[in-house]
Amino acid sequence: MDRKIMALGRSSLVISLPKHWVKLNELKQGDVVSLAVQRDRSLVVFPSVKKEEEPKEITLHVEPDERESLIVRRIVGCYLSGYSGIKVVSKNIFSVAQSKAIRNISRMLYMRIMESDPKSMYLQTLIDESRASLELAIHRMHLISYSMCKDALNSLKNQDSMLAKAVFSLDDDVDHFGFFLLRVIRDAAQDTALANQLGMDSLDCMDHQTLVYRVEHTADHSANIAKHVIMLEGYKQKIPEDLLTLMFTAGTMAIDLYDKAVNAFFQRALTDSVEILEQQGNIEKLDREIASKAFMSKQKNALTICAICSLRDSIKRIAECAADIAEIAINRAYKMTT
Repeated sequence: MDRKIMALGRSSLVISLPKHWVKLNELKQGDVVSLAVQRDRSLVVFPSVKKEEEPKEITLHVEPDERESLIVRRIVGCYLSGYSGIKVVSKNIFSVAQSKAIRNISRMLYMRIMESDPKSMYLQTLIDESRASLELAIHRMHLISYSMCKDALNSLKNQDSMLAKAVFSLDDDVDHFGFFLLRVIRDAAQDTALANQLGMDSLDCMDHQTLVYRVEHTADHSANIAKHVIMLEGYKQKIPEDLLTLMFTAGTMAIDLYDKAVNAFFQRALTDSVEILEQQGNIEKLDREIASKAFMSKQKNALTICAICSLRDSIKRIAECAADIAEIAINRAYKMTT
């Protein structure tokens, strides 16, 4: 709806408030409203006395034979869409697997089970997104992911399955951060007041969402490296030393680029970001050397060869995550500020 700017006295300009909006917020003549200038130069009008918002709630009806993975995916979808209360209801009694899956995902999403009986559970989040420090949470998520990368490579180099198991167990911690951060970012993309409070605009929401995904993917690739170290130990198989040395070198380069890329994102470091993209070619060159040695070696065990291929892929993927983050950092360096 359009409003014409009118003059009031010698120096004041005014516009009228839409009647529907005034009625919706139960305002009357003499009430006070608050104005906030957004980062995109738009102006938001708030009723000074806000009505307490009702928490968003939803009920999910679960079929007796519904797969646990589908139940989990639906709960995650509701959580990321901003629902603070999720009631899961079944016609019959939850199976043991269904009940376990609901409880596990509630812990991962930092939700508490407030009510429970054999046919229903009520999950509620107790976290206030408006109090979140987005940058601090992403830094903490990155620190866990980065430590996973380093320890996964050390476990590969030393073929240390105990260290690999410790790395693998940290993947859930990164997922916890990921779910929470994506919820906050999605809420900020829809709620201009929250976005303004977090100091974000729509482009920031897109950039931070991509960053969170890449940090999470990097942790997943580190967990995959750890998983193969554990698997090889279980089958008493070893990767030749010359291949281990090459993979450790390539992996070290990849995680250094990843750490550098995350720092460049927050510092908007253009030179570092361009350097990261240029150095990715060195990892690809090492990867070709690893592939050549792997297929020319005397190693004939199919399990070991498949493990080498998967490890190569994980190292390359970490480098690709670094390149993706670096590209966002370059774009942010040229982002117009208001």
